[in-house]
Amino acid sequence: MKLILLGGPGAGKGTQAAKMKEFYGVPHISTGEILREARSKGSELGKKAAEYMDAGKLLPDDIILGIIEEKMETLTGGFLFDGFPRTMPQAEGLDRLLKKQGKSLDGVVSVEVPDKVVVDRLLKRAEIEGRSDDNRETIEKRLQVYYQQTEPLKEYYRDRGILKTVDGLGTVEEVFKRIKVLLG
Repeated sequence: MKLILLGGPGAGKGTQAAKMKEFYGVPHISTGEILREARSKGSELGKKAAEYMDAGKLLPDDIILGIIEEKMETLTGGFLFDGFPRTMPQAEGLDRLLKKQGKSLDGVVSVEVPDKVVVDRLLKRAEIEGRSDDNRETIEKRLQVYYQQTEPLKEYYRDRGILKTVDGLGTVEEVFKRIKVLLG
């Protein structure tokens, strides 16, 4: 199974990805984890990524794609991408990587949650976990970036007939049950 999990910040992608990894037995590939791994290995791409990360900047698509390609070369079966792709150039780059490896996506699952719920969830998470990056201003900025850069991917994958949307409201188990039904 080769899947992408889409959704805005706070939609519950990470939580659902962990359940999907366990249930379907596919590696959960979180962009953040891959970047930290590349950085710690000290590869050329990892060093470049570290420069951007240390400066608090978003990484250019070519660096992200290079690191994803390195990771994909280690995979023998399926995967579940969470947090990648985030932009159209990344989606197109992923298509090229998959084609080069003779693979294709089985599906893209978009976890849909209203903005008000996202804001409430992230503010609550900030309170519980003490995360300073989850304040109202930052959350609203992250949502804006999501709508500008990532939301267009839904149309891209819908046009290819592989987008599936799931209602992200309810308990973790309720949402996971909906995902399992979608994936068959």
